Amino acid sequence: MLRPLRLKIPASISHPVRLLPLTFLALIVVGTLLLLLPVAREGTGSPSFMAAFFTSASAVTVTGLATVDTGAYWSQTGQGIILALVEIGGLGIIALATLLGLFIGGRLGLRTSLVAQADMHVVNIGEVRPLFKRVAFTMLFFQSVTAFVLTLRYRGEYFDSWPSAIWHGVFDAVMAFNNAGFSLNSDSLTGYAGDGLIIIPISIAVFIGAVGFPVLAELFQGWRNPARWTIHTRLTVWGSFGLLFFGAAAFLLLEWSNPATLGGQGLGHKLVTGIEGGIMPRSGGLNSFDWGAVRPESLNIGVILMFIGGGSASTAGGIKITTFLLLAYVIWAELRGDPDIKVGTRSIGPPVVRTAITIALLAVMLVTVTTLLVMLMTDFDFDDVLFECTSAFATAGLSTGITPDLPANAQLVIIVLMFAGRVGTIAAAGAFVLRRRISRYHLPEEQPIIG
Repeated sequence: MLRPLRLKIPASISHPVRLLPLTFLALIVVGTLLLLLPVAREGTGSPSFMAAFFTSASAVTVTGLATVDTGAYWSQTGQGIILALVEIGGLGIIALATLLGLFIGGRLGLRTSLVAQADMHVVNIGEVRPLFKRVAFTMLFFQSVTAFVLTLRYRGEYFDSWPSAIWHGVFDAVMAFNNAGFSLNSDSLTGYAGDGLIIIPISIAVFIGAVGFPVLAELFQGWRNPARWTIHTRLTVWGSFGLLFFGAAAFLLLEWSNPATLGGQGLGHKLVTGIEGGIMPRSGGLNSFDWGAVRPESLNIGVILMFIGGGSASTAGGIKITTFLLLAYVIWAELRGDPDIKVGTRSIGPPVVRTAITIALLAVMLVTVTTLLVMLMTDFDFDDVLFECTSAFATAGLSTGITPDLPANAQLVIIVLMFAGRVGTIAAAGAFVLRRRISRYHLPEEQPIIG
């Protein structure tokens, strides 16, 4: 009697921190092979390897940067492959990051972990199927609502046939919730600039997707009582709204009279685009205006928002809003001379603070080094390269227009940056927490001069 064949994963790579990047690397390889099929290319000829590789990496990491025109270069089959890669990548990131947070015991806070476990019916690390089901249901619900709204607007105003309207509605809804910047239009959302019935639903989907499943699970159970929210949920929700208002106000103030963006537009158009300008840099990637035409100050604001990113265990990238705000509390406590880091009625332990500092410094180092490398490989201005590299690290998908003109070696740098920005921060956070050791002795202290 033949025994069923069982695939045994080696112990050296079965650790969640190692398995996460390997899983996404394998998915990128599979996506590249599928996009290399002749049927994936529009017209005659096979797709180029670099186009397929870059697109697959960008889709799996839900970034949205593209070296070719998605709507013109790829056939509908190729577009479907991209959509599937984005959906799988987004589902995997949310579910695996949430699972890793539960596994490391308190990474998201005890109450948040208990809420997530109750909502997903996860009792132990082996029961991952309920988690994926709940995450998938949440994603499909928000994507379906967004697709329905967009399809009605596309059919009534922009497309003459229901199939085209439905395909564009579904594609844009999936990209919006997953915070991926792919678009079937060569100019992204520029053709819908100022149309609140399209820009606002897409922006809302991007915002919700950037919150993170643990926060959505907690809000679903207790959104009426903010006083009982966990610290993680408070930081994520209020921080996200704060960055939204800051980004929108800064964008409107700086671009109000810029003839290349908002200058000459009506009040409604400006307000709709301002909301987009406050949300999309956080990791959305879709745009109804040319980021290459904005003022340098607006470009720098975009870099800051992309670097911060969205919530943990979400489709957004960056160092995450919780990391950014925890560092702000660290600075505030240091300036006040407080011995403890306090957030509301809770204190934050030194291991969490060290993890936040390490992630932020690694991110700064990664963006700085890759910006220097791309500048050495190209002739583009510093502002454009910094924006591109920050967008890749934050998996935001925004660009000033230089992505298609990058040479192959620079494209490889961007691919590595997208991959590191997507799975690196999650794996790094998990590794730092999982490798905590209790020291059996303490060395004598010494106070070096700081500052």
